[in-house]
Amino acid sequence: MDQEALMRQIVEQVMSAMNKGVSAPSTPAGGKMTAANYPLAEKEVDKIKTPTGKPFSSLSYDKVISGELTSDDMRIAPETLEYQAQVAESVNREAFAGNLRRAAELIAVPDERLLEIYNALRPYRSTKQELIDIANELDGKYGAKTAAGLVREAAEVYEKRDRLKKF
Repeated sequence: MDQEALMRQIVEQVMSAMNKGVSAPSTPAGGKMTAANYPLAEKEVDKIKTPTGKPFSSLSYDKVISGELTSDDMRIAPETLEYQAQVAESVNREAFAGNLRRAAELIAVPDERLLEIYNALRPYRSTKQELIDIANELDGKYGAKTAAGLVREAAEVYEKRDRLKKF
């Protein structure tokens, strides 16, 4: 199988998987998404947009290959993660909903910077001040308040457990 055929097959499988589910349309109660709205890619397709504002329904293999869509168009938008979090809450999956909301916060952070932060959070990799600086960056520059709080908490825990970088 050539590379283009393989790429087409992968994209078609992903799009098919995203569109599977029950087909009965539903309206969010009180403006919130629930399990009745799931899968969103099928039942709420008109509400799902890419981070660049393109409708989810406009995504296709041919548009990727032609260059009409970029990698930025293929990413998930914070609003979609919020919808998914609401669905999770509707089935009492609060922890998962929290994870989705934290992910939505971090979308604004460039991938390269996220990897740097991830490495900085490993034990013995950062001083307490370096972790506090990261938390301030997440909060101030990206508005990622929950993630910033978790980094601050990590700085405190690492200090108590003697897991900070040693000179």
